[in-house]
Amino acid sequence: MSEEELGPKWDRCLANSAIKLVAGLGIGVMLSAAFFKRRTWPVAFGSGVGLGMAYANCQHDFRSSFLLHGHMVKEQYSSTSKEL
Repeated sequence: MSEEELGPKWDRCLANSAIKLVAGLGIGVMLSAAFFKRRTWPVAFGSGVGLGMAYANCQHDFRSSFLLHGHMVKEQYSSTSKEL
């Protein structure tokens, strides 16, 4: 993997991680304030879910250059072929 490919992938990964962490943190704070009487475990849970989703997306992005993309070719029968 060259540096031209690696740099943008890291940028996307860090930006995605920051967005998902802040979103998970915000959802955790709202749930904590609304339903759980200011307990802190929803905040930690929301942050962990956000970081986990970001990690999975980064892993997929970094491995995407190694995936093989194939095409399915359907077999075509000509009108002259006979069935057995």
